[in-house]
Amino acid sequence: MTRLAGKNALITGAARGIGRAFAEAYAREGARVAIADMDMDRARLTAADIGDSALAVAMDVTDQDSIDAAVAQTADAFGRIDILVNNAAIFTAAPIVGIERADFERAFAVNVAGTLFTLQAVARHMIAHGVRGKIINMASQAGRRGEPLVAVYCATKAAIISLTQSAGLNLIGHGINVNAISPGVVDGEHWDGVDAFFARYEGKAPGQKKTEVGQAVPYGRMGTADDLTGMAIFLATGEADYVVAQTYNVDGGQWMS
Repeated sequence: MTRLAGKNALITGAARGIGRAFAEAYAREGARVAIADMDMDRARLTAADIGDSALAVAMDVTDQDSIDAAVAQTADAFGRIDILVNNAAIFTAAPIVGIERADFERAFAVNVAGTLFTLQAVARHMIAHGVRGKIINMASQAGRRGEPLVAVYCATKAAIISLTQSAGLNLIGHGINVNAISPGVVDGEHWDGVDAFFARYEGKAPGQKKTEVGQAVPYGRMGTADDLTGMAIFLATGEADYVVAQTYNVDGGQWMS
């Protein structure tokens, strides 16, 4: 399979989880991939597992110098960047009266500002080099609705949906498609932390919330990172050239729009 042959992708938060699954899928489709992450040990291991088509890149999306350096390193190594996946994000939960300002600011710094300014840096590169590129942001079903204990995270992901619309409309004039993927509940390391939040605030036994949300998915189970790769590949290909500023639900039927 070579739907992305000759393409170069930068994926943030790609050392593990969904980001790693995307990197592996892109490499299978013929792309070269930059594994951008704060955890360079894991990033190097992921790149080594993928092989010669992968490059580990240090990146902290809350630091503009780090963003710019990662974009420059990727462009220097590959010649250009054709695809960006804004995957880096953190989760937080608390009742409204328990939200702490530092937690709020950290979530918006990573999830929203990190996405915006990484998108901006890559878009500038694409425009300067005449690249008709693809930018894919990671939203969430949490951005489609409020949740009692997840106000801050929900707000960050709602912002991603809105940002995708604005950036998509602005950048398509340069031949750059900006779209987003909205996963539902996705099993993996991430959900161990999510489950712990609910155990704390809802008095649930460890693992109980995870079981409950999996049973509530119309498809019958939680999603996996691999369930999302088909959409990630499609949005990165020429098949999605006429798709602009959209957010696609890949969630087993949890949200319909």
